[in-house]
Amino acid sequence: MSRKTILHMLTPLKQMSPFDVNMALDAGYDHVIPYTDVTLADVGNLVQDAIFSRPPDAGVATGIFLAGKDAALALDMLDAAKRAMVPPFEVSVFADPAGSFTTAAAMVAKVEKALAKHHSRDLNGAKVAIFGATGVVGYCTAVIAAREGAAVTIAGHDGVERVRHIAHSVKDRFGVNVEAVDGSTEDDKRAILTEAEIVLTAAKAGVQVISSEQLQSSEKLLVAADVNAVPPAGIEGLKVNANGEALHGQAVGIGPLSIGNVKYKTQAGLFARMISAEKPVVFDFQDAFTLARSLAK
Repeated sequence: MSRKTILHMLTPLKQMSPFDVNMALDAGYDHVIPYTDVTLADVGNLVQDAIFSRPPDAGVATGIFLAGKDAALALDMLDAAKRAMVPPFEVSVFADPAGSFTTAAAMVAKVEKALAKHHSRDLNGAKVAIFGATGVVGYCTAVIAAREGAAVTIAGHDGVERVRHIAHSVKDRFGVNVEAVDGSTEDDKRAILTEAEIVLTAAKAGVQVISSEQLQSSEKLLVAADVNAVPPAGIEGLKVNANGEALHGQAVGIGPLSIGNVKYKTQAGLFARMISAEKPVVFDFQDAFTLARSLAK
């Protein structure tokens, strides 16, 4: 008997993102049900209600999606969901808070592709500077790049304390090192850019982080990428659809629409894999990066 595919979407926020709802339905789920104001303590009971309400062979037709705007909380919720499984009663789980896992995966995958194409190298040992690292996309981008062997610096727009806390969190959870620095002044940014080979901006929409004048001081720059599609650009002079076009000196740029195209396909692709899987699966940012790598051009 063919069973309906059901996706339970959990968020700690007061609303579920319409973006994620649309993505899930367009990927092929029959029914999508949002749950709002969900706490970490709620996850186990909700998951067990989902797994025990259908026979074990229907577990693969049931999914849990973890949303919100906090990467660390989403990962804690993912762990809680996995602990709630009682084999053979299991369901699929996919965490992508604020689309950050798939966006970060797409950004790093596009940068990696540009490095190979234009500079014949990879991320291992590359000096990466991330602006907007206090947000969910910046956080995940830092983790993915560091796990690929990059020397990652995260810059705080309001001082060093918050990014230092993030650096400690990354070390404790993932065992990789990222350096926290003050990026609150124009001189601070210029100093960071002087040493950076890769610059990634993931600040709030409509905020210019790097000026064209500051780019001029970045003689070592190889690739610059930005996820902000709302004017002004996060990196001045970087076009929204840039896909490896010359930006400054030897550097090439990756614009938000190029990243967004891979992000969209990655999120849709993971939803589709949940639906078509023969047994329950669990997806986090590393799974998103693996898929994004295969999609980036």
